[in-house]
Amino acid sequence: MSKECKDGIGGLKPIEAVASQLGLEEGDLEKFGRFMAKISMSRATAPAAKTGKLIMVTAMTPTPAGEGKTTTAIGLADALSILGKKAAVALREPSLGPVFGMKGGATGGGKAHVIPCAEINLHFTGDMHAVTAAHNLLAAMADNRVYFDGSCGRLDARDIVWKRVVDMNDRNLRNIITGIGEAMKGVALETGFDITAASEVMAVLCLSSDLKDLKARLGSLLLGYSSDGKPDFARDIKAHGAMTALLRDALKPNLVQTIGGTPAFVHGGPFANIAHGTNSIVSTRLALSLADYVVTETGFASDLGAEKFFDIVVRTGHIPPPDACVVVATLRALKYHGGVKLEDLMKENGEAVERGFENLRKHIENIRLFGVPLVVALNKFPDDPAADIARLAGLCSHEGVRFALSDVFGRGGEGGLDLARELLKAIDQDEHHFQFLYPLDLPLQDKIEIVAQKIYGASSVKMKAGARKKLQKLEQDGFGRLPICIAKTQSSLSDDAKLLGRPRDFDITVTDVALRSGAGFVVALCGDIMTMPGLPRSPDAERIDVTDDGEIVGIMG
Repeated sequence: MSKECKDGIGGLKPIEAVASQLGLEEGDLEKFGRFMAKISMSRATAPAAKTGKLIMVTAMTPTPAGEGKTTTAIGLADALSILGKKAAVALREPSLGPVFGMKGGATGGGKAHVIPCAEINLHFTGDMHAVTAAHNLLAAMADNRVYFDGSCGRLDARDIVWKRVVDMNDRNLRNIITGIGEAMKGVALETGFDITAASEVMAVLCLSSDLKDLKARLGSLLLGYSSDGKPDFARDIKAHGAMTALLRDALKPNLVQTIGGTPAFVHGGPFANIAHGTNSIVSTRLALSLADYVVTETGFASDLGAEKFFDIVVRTGHIPPPDACVVVATLRALKYHGGVKLEDLMKENGEAVERGFENLRKHIENIRLFGVPLVVALNKFPDDPAADIARLAGLCSHEGVRFALSDVFGRGGEGGLDLARELLKAIDQDEHHFQFLYPLDLPLQDKIEIVAQKIYGASSVKMKAGARKKLQKLEQDGFGRLPICIAKTQSSLSDDAKLLGRPRDFDITVTDVALRSGAGFVVALCGDIMTMPGLPRSPDAERIDVTDDGEIVGIMG
């Protein structure tokens, strides 16, 4: 375990004790040491006798450092447990890229952590490696068909869209050429690597309800196009069976615990721009069948993770719409969107808080569009000025939205009690009338326009000629009823990272379109989306080490 993650922990419970809190028996567990386990597939997919309340945590548009959604979700689950509720938290798995890069781990912060921290942040139960292997197996089998079939084969080497992945930040792999020399009979292909979290296989894993569904989705993965323009899928080269074998155990949910001893399901980790950005359906569904309250988190802000959770994840029909949402805000983000420089974010500035509230107001409006009750949670920092906190509370009151101060980073579950109580009131007292943003029978371009205008606040959508042509072909090929997944910057409500606050009178430009037929959505790309990050000048990997007695040091969060 990491030394940093042990601070404030009174002692880990054996994983059997954590499981028993949810009514799971030892026979349901496939243990990885004393403190981690997978849940057997038979138990994970058993019919549910009940369904608990689902709470989704999202946020306002973040600063470069993020606003603490994972920390808030963990602390909220611990607070619910303190209040005597049978609670659990369901989160995404960390990727090694950020762990060794600059963002650090993804197990929470301060006194709101899931543990054992280092093990979860590193290899965990091997899910990331399984996704990497399955993805690259498909790439190898596609190249193999080209090698043996050559120009006589159905699969056209020039139109293969399936790249390779690795769970590491490695900018030198973004664009590569394979097949140079005699090994590929002179068929040199321009391709590249994405990070594993960006793989469609990861999205498929997280959207699959059971092994049968997983295999069917893997078979539907788009490889490329034949010389006559017809799509080629993984099933066409008989790759989906072997891929399912690699992912059989990865589909099983992972069980760990929070610092407060609350059960935590940590499973799957798709991106929130080019994919749906939340943990697996099978883990959330299992948690809902075992706990009375389940807290989950979606990537980035409401314009990305939350919208996709509603319009993609809930549409699968395997989990219900959230009973309430938490919109996380920080004074730093409010001031950042109010025009304050990064180095001045800790200074008292009520006027900047009020200007930045325009951004938060749009995220409040977004959740209300879906008809879900919400609470604004101010993720408190130790140096937050009291006057600025009071200013935000007043703005929320004037907006007619519930507000709670959350100090889970500093105080753990005890610091989230006000948020938990306010959330329980929202679930019990506020109107809930969930609705999707758009019907699936609309044309793909209409769906894009609805998301851009209603969620981002765009005036219109501009479509590059190539993107429009691809949309038309997708509809001709029978994919017109899929939901839309818009990939854009997380740093702005618009597709321009420099437009802070609440931009108005702007256009969204769709530069490209990609089919994700296995995951079951169409990606509309707006601008350059980074799917293979690079390491910073001084990466966190330089500070991670192992002591002589085997203790991992240097992994934060």
